[in-house]
Amino acid sequence: MSVVEKKTILVIDDDITIRKLISHHLNLNNYNVLQAENADEGYNVLFSNKINLVLCDVMLGEIDGFTFCKNVRNKEKYRHIPFVFVTAKNTLEDKSRALEVGGDDYITKPFEIEELVLKVKALLRRSEIDQTYGVRKNLEQSFQESTTRIVLVDDDESLSKLFQYNLNKEGFDCRITHNADDGYKLIKSFHPDIIISDIMMPKIDGFQFRRMLLNDSEFASIPFIFFTAKSGEQDILEGYNLEITDYVIKTAGPKVVVAKVAAIVKSLNKERKKAVSELHQAADSMRAKVVPDNCPEFDGFKIEQWHMPYAGIPGGDFIDYIKLSPDHLAIILGDVMGKRWGAWYFAFAYAAYVRSAVRAALEEGGDISSPAKIIKKVNTSIYKDSKISEVFTTLSIIVLDKMNMILKYSGAGDLPLVFSSKRNSKVEKIQSDGILLGFFNDSDFKDSVINLDPGDCAVLATDGIIESYNKNKEPYSTNGLVKALANSNDSKSVLENIKDDVISFASNKFEDDISLITIMAK
Repeated sequence: MSVVEKKTILVIDDDITIRKLISHHLNLNNYNVLQAENADEGYNVLFSNKINLVLCDVMLGEIDGFTFCKNVRNKEKYRHIPFVFVTAKNTLEDKSRALEVGGDDYITKPFEIEELVLKVKALLRRSEIDQTYGVRKNLEQSFQESTTRIVLVDDDESLSKLFQYNLNKEGFDCRITHNADDGYKLIKSFHPDIIISDIMMPKIDGFQFRRMLLNDSEFASIPFIFFTAKSGEQDILEGYNLEITDYVIKTAGPKVVVAKVAAIVKSLNKERKKAVSELHQAADSMRAKVVPDNCPEFDGFKIEQWHMPYAGIPGGDFIDYIKLSPDHLAIILGDVMGKRWGAWYFAFAYAAYVRSAVRAALEEGGDISSPAKIIKKVNTSIYKDSKISEVFTTLSIIVLDKMNMILKYSGAGDLPLVFSSKRNSKVEKIQSDGILLGFFNDSDFKDSVINLDPGDCAVLATDGIIESYNKNKEPYSTNGLVKALANSNDSKSVLENIKDDVISFASNKFEDDISLITIMAK
């Protein structure tokens, strides 16, 4: 049985009082806490420990927090660790830079400790989702036909080389090592599809090796085969109690071993193809429920959308347009991802649920011109549903008032609204402060109110766009959206300009659903 790991948080601050305060409260919430006084200490702690989240001050001395975060994000291994800035710097410029260098959130000193702990829990939940299901790039790779990677661990060097030769001859990519410690390191770097291990090995035997892997969530689900001369009933039963896939006797000979491995690989590929088929069926049957084919006509505005599901596989983006009154239109953009495979698998169903909750909230009446009040009702509904509240959900709502040419915006855990003012020739990011939907019952949401002039434009996007990468592994980021909006020319619509820019940047290779909505005041 796998062991649930205690999450470890790195706190970097040159103020020892702040470090101790944060560490004390995180310890009370059952987290391990490691501390660093400056960036250099932070690097040492981060690179020598398994860190699940970083809390970092901005003012750290020679290397400030922004530079530290940017350097960390440049390393592939640490690109997805949640990163929160905790600082006294509170200008819009500081907040924008925090996001641009790769920060996930921002807390201003003095802060409420409950708010800090809540943000930590929220970001760790998101990180847990990513670690459990992997980035969708890895999912895509697992669905593609590719050479099956095998790690064979056996202390008999001659015999292991013989079986490696026969497995590679049959089209597998087999790597060998001769003890459990080296085997663990090889698995971590090679990411095999199947692990084959001898039982009788010095220091750490096959049973202990298997338990090591089961206790690591990254490797516990990789199919595991015992490859041994031990054929006693008790040995076989002990192996299956450790959730192994199969048991192969060495004396069977190379041809039988290769045939056995080939049969297991064939079975795994069938399961993958079945999963792909069912995912496509789900996408075909549910896509219409969560993304309309066309944008509505609304006097005084030009509204356009771009939606592209990731690799044809259903994700969690959803879009809706609801006419609240003759003069008011609500525009909804959300992103759903579940904590379990089943929830992710049927993300469209969850998206449809949240979409329905928005409509139900509107039917209750009240102030229909306030996106914040709408989101608050939806949040309460989601929070009370024990199943849906286990799903990670972001939501953006815009309400357009065509009589007064006003745009109101509010969000829950979403990306910033990007707004271009024709009069001032200025593009800015407007970040909502609302936390994820359903995560906290009393979450507070606020409206941002914008008076519109002809030519003004607002842009909403989900993270499939800003987390697109170019060939140099650089993210498009919200800064890319700002630049694309600022550089839009009149030969095409704003949406087409941004769409072309994103596709060119990422070479049309995306790792998530793509959703973009543009609203232009006429």
